[in-house]
Amino acid sequence: MKKEKQNNLISTYREVGPYLGLGTQLAATIVLMFFLGKWLDEEFNLFPLLTIVFSFIGGGAGTYNFIKATLDLNSKKENEKK
Repeated sequence: MKKEKQNNLISTYREVGPYLGLGTQLAATIVLMFFLGKWLDEEFNLFPLLTIVFSFIGGGAGTYNFIKATLDLNSKKENEKK
């Protein structure tokens, strides 16, 4: 019984593993683009214009990457079942 639980746990981690980093990637993209915009604002004295623009670009790019990766992983999973 213990071996069966261990195998179930391993298979669960294999299924969920690819999804675990997606939230971190989303947050990192938004935060990095925010700080890039903030740095550019300080360099060109345009505060807060570039901070806002780059934050929205980061949010859009992060969301796009999140959705694309999720759809790719799901379609890969569907193809493996067939």
